Parts: sequence; C-alpha cells; structure tokens
Amino acid sequence: MNEDHVKTKLIEIEEPAEDFTVLFSGRMNKKYDGLYYPEKKEILIHDRNFTEPNQLIYTAIHEYAHHIQFCRTNAPVSTRAHTTDFWSIFHKLLFTAEEKGIYINVFETIPEFQELTERLKRDYLSRNGELMKEFGGILLEAQELCRRHHASFEDYVDRVLRLHRSEAKTIMKTFTMDIKPEIGYENMKTVAKIKDEDARAGVEMAFMENYYTPDMVKAEMSRKEQFDSRLSFLEAERDRLEQSLEKLTARLAKVERDIDVIKKS
Repeated sequence: MNEDHVKTKLIEIEEPAEDFTVLFSGRMNKKYDGLYYPEKKEILIHDRNFTEPNQLIYTAIHEYAHHIQFCRTNAPVSTRAHTTDFWSIFHKLLFTAEEKGIYINVFETIPEFQELTERLKRDYLSRNGELMKEFGGILLEAQELCRRHHASFEDYVDRVLRLHRSEAKTIMKTFTMDIKPEIGYENMKTVAKIKDEDARAGVEMAFMENYYTPDMVKAEMSRKEQFDSRLSFLEAERDRLEQSLEKLTARLAKVERDIDVIKKS
C-alpha cells in the first residue's frame, strides 16, 4: 500500500472540498501514528508503525477527518483539537469506510469482541438504563409527595438526596418520555434534551440501530452557524467579545463597589 493508494481510498470514502496530499515518513514514531498539517493540506503517516494495512487505513481516516474539518469551516480550528465536531466527522467516515469495505471493523469481526460487547450492553449499559429510568419514576413520586406537603422538591433533591436538581429533572424525563433503556443512561440523557418529539424518536432509533455515536448526535444538536466567509466569522466573534466585555465591565464595577463598602465599614 503506497501514498497514492491511500489517497484514492480516502477520496472514495468522501470527496474532499479541497485537494490534499498523503505522505509516508518511511519510519517509526513512538509518539504519533500520523499528523495533519493544515497549512500544507498534508497527511503524514508514520507507516513503519503498522503491521497490517487495516491499521494504517484507520490512522489515515483519522487524519483525513482533520482535513475535512479544516476545509469546511471558516472558524479557526486547532490542529490538535479533537472536538465533538471532529469525532462526529471521523465516526461518519469510519462507518462509510466499513460499508465500502475500505476499513474492517475488528470489533464486529472478532468473536471475542462480539461476545464482550453483547455482555457489556446487556448486563451493564441496558441494566443501568433500566435502573435510572426506574429512579426517574421514584423521583416523580417524591415530587408529588413534596407538592402534597407544600415542601420544595428542589430542596429535597439538593439537601436530602444530595443530587443536583438539574440532574434529577433529566432522570425524571427519561421516565416521562419513556426512553428506551437499551441505549444506556448517558445516551438516554442526550435523547431527553431533544424537545421535538419526532426528532427525539429519530435519535433514539439511531442509537438503537447503532448507526449514530454520541458525538455524531451532539454535533448535530449543537451545530453552530456556518459562516460563509472569514469576515462574517470575525464580525460575529467581535460581537460576542463585545457582549462579554460589557458583562465583565459591569461585574468589575460591582466588585469594586463591594470592596469600597467593606473598606468603609
């Protein structure tokens, strides 16, 4: 497998917005398997790190995800930043590569992994989801009891259960929304944050069918405005900083007043 072959495979997975190069270093590197240089749009792979092509392709896809991320946004992105958006891109590329036979998912082809995955999902992820959903039902009972006795439910949760009120509300939503515990509690929390019922059902099904990862869902949920130019990004960033500055200035003035009061007392 050479550089041209790897580049062809990457383009087959997804056509890039801008051209790029793939370069093999011809040596081993104990720190990195690969690197992406955005200024040169170059993917560097330390090919001597690998004993089989599938491992090399995995690293190539990882670095290619950086290239796609850098090319599709006008906002500055660090070369070392593995953000939610990056993982979302990377996971999508891996799924596509698996479908096209470019990358082999060892977790689904090795029996030991398959057996362990089934046990983890059945005995831990699903069981934990069921327990937390049941917990949500009990918290609703506690809320009703507080209402009947004219007591603060938030106070009961905060001071008696030592559970943050926002977390309690999320747990209760998993029960009232009847979210499937098979997806695991962390994913249940993600689904519970989606207000639109149809969208919520779609994400829940995506988790059930194993074609969405948590980062893919979160990236879609928190997708920021796509700026059509560097100028528009900078203008928006300026506005954000000005608002932050106003808040900080007001806060500073209040702190200084408080200091004066204490000194005079």
